[in-house]
Amino acid sequence: MLCADSFPRKALWDLLPQWPTVTIGCSYPTAVTNNKDGAGTVQWCLPTTVITIQTVIVVQTAGQSFLAVCKLYVYHYIDKKWKQKRLAWSDLPNRCKKNLSLPGVKLNESDLNWNKGEPNDVDTENCGFLLKDLTLGDVSCRGDEEYKSYFVCFDDHNQRKRFHLIKIKSTWLEAQSYCRQKHTDLVSGINQLQDPQLKEEINSIDTFVFVGLFRDTWQWSDGSSFSFRHWHKEFDDEGEMADHCVAIDDKDGWNINRCTKQMPFICYEDKVILIKKKMNWEDALYYCRDHYHDLVTITSLDEQRWIQEKAKKASTDYVWMGLHYTCTLDFWFWVSDEVVRYKNWASGEPVDDCDMSGAMETGGEHKWRKMNDEKKFNFICAKF
Repeated sequence: MLCADSFPRKALWDLLPQWPTVTIGCSYPTAVTNNKDGAGTVQWCLPTTVITIQTVIVVQTAGQSFLAVCKLYVYHYIDKKWKQKRLAWSDLPNRCKKNLSLPGVKLNESDLNWNKGEPNDVDTENCGFLLKDLTLGDVSCRGDEEYKSYFVCFDDHNQRKRFHLIKIKSTWLEAQSYCRQKHTDLVSGINQLQDPQLKEEINSIDTFVFVGLFRDTWQWSDGSSFSFRHWHKEFDDEGEMADHCVAIDDKDGWNINRCTKQMPFICYEDKVILIKKKMNWEDALYYCRDHYHDLVTITSLDEQRWIQEKAKKASTDYVWMGLHYTCTLDFWFWVSDEVVRYKNWASGEPVDDCDMSGAMETGGEHKWRKMNDEKKFNFICAKF
């Protein structure tokens, strides 16, 4: 699995050396540049900007190994051609799962407001659309003209105008690509789908518009639930899928190949671990420092998404993070000395009190809450 669920701006395959097709086991990586002397720079892929966050060395040996360091994980390019059974790919499930285009947004299928008679799944309909009364329907994802429509993008960085109706007839995949390049993503999640501003934005049209609801049978080899997909625009979601695996093989997105086909692949090394012991915050801190490195620090939305995947497997309602409040100096800080810039507090949080630390919800929207240091939860350690 690669650096998960970042928004694509520059493709990995544009920046890697000219290696052949690469098999992937998870989501979209950060971009990595390199030059002739082997030096490289990791860049974070965002909708409008690319931010350099860490410099690394690209190691090129006789076996053409590749290493790049990310915040919470490391991934390696392996120039060997192994078959599917040696990569331990899981069999595809025998039923479709509904997902949202925007990563990290929770989908509760019982909350979906379907139009009467929908979803009807006529002619294998895997892409979701929205009518101006805010009810949903399903339609084929194929590129035929009759299946093209307008679509609505969501922009997380523009609080004045978060929804943008795009009057360009497009397929669902073309719409997704446009929104990710120009804004944040297709409209995704119940809160967005029921927002009065969205209804006002699409009230002037008499046709359906694409939103970020889709379904597929794909799963990640490590069992994670990341919904991020980056199919090339001509991908046929109604074609033959059995015994196929995903690969990066062109500049337009992901494609599929037989899992038995031999090709290079990319591995990842996780840098965080969920500890299912129940401890107070201070004991959790020292446990992490004695056995690993420290309690985890979260400095970006991408890291939040990575950590919340770990938190889902906890046995407590919250997990401790390395976030603490100093009563003497009156501010919150990360124990790793990182500045608290990225924040994901629940509504009304934090109310600053002494003997408080930050914990993440293990369900729902995985918001942060201040908790008394003496409460006992599972916790997440950074390995190094």
